[in-house]
Order: sequence, then structure tokens, then C-alpha cells
Amino acid sequence: MPYRKVTAIINTERLEDVEAALQVMKVSGVSVSQVRGYGEYHNFYQSDMMCSHARIEIFCQTHKVEGIAHCIMNAAHTGIAGDGMVAVLPVEQLYCIRTQSKWDEECFS
Repeated sequence: MPYRKVTAIINTERLEDVEAALQVMKVSGVSVSQVRGYGEYHNFYQSDMMCSHARIEIFCQTHKVEGIAHCIMNAAHTGIAGDGMVAVLPVEQLYCIRTQSKWDEECFS
């Protein structure tokens, strides 16, 4: 299937810049949620070491992945530990709930 899921975990302070950059790129759909966790960077001042981050999820055509990933990285980059990460996963199938059918190419135009 020619679709991918781009998931980015970024610093919440950079979220508005990333959203604006994705809008300029005309990305057709974005989901954002607040998450907590730790990885490269964690908060030693809290007993559970967890930090707040924003998770961005985008389903897109395969040929758009590189541009979207670089867009997110450029807008979220500060050069400081905790900037985040971008993961790209294959998508086996997409369905449209409204039409109860398989997603087609025109949905990503």
C-alpha cells in the first residue's frame, strides 16, 4: 500500500511552529495529542522523571514522507536534548468511516 504513518514526538514549546510549517506545506490532515514520557531527555526534578511532549500523527502517501519528516525536524529543532523524534511506519490498510470503504487516492489530494 502506498501510504505511511509519520509519528513525531516533539517539545510542546515547538508545536505551533511545526503546525504552521505543516500548513505551509499543505499537509491534508494532522492529529496532535499531549503525551508524557522520557527518552534521551528526562526531568530529574520530578519523582517519575516524565516530561510533557506533543505527539503528531500524519497519514500520507509514501512520496510525501521525506518532505513531511524534514518539515517537522526543521520546525522542531533547537539543538537541545529533548527535541524529539520522527518515526515512519508502513500502513497496511486505511478505511473511511463515513463511506465505510477503503481509502482512495483522492482523499490525499
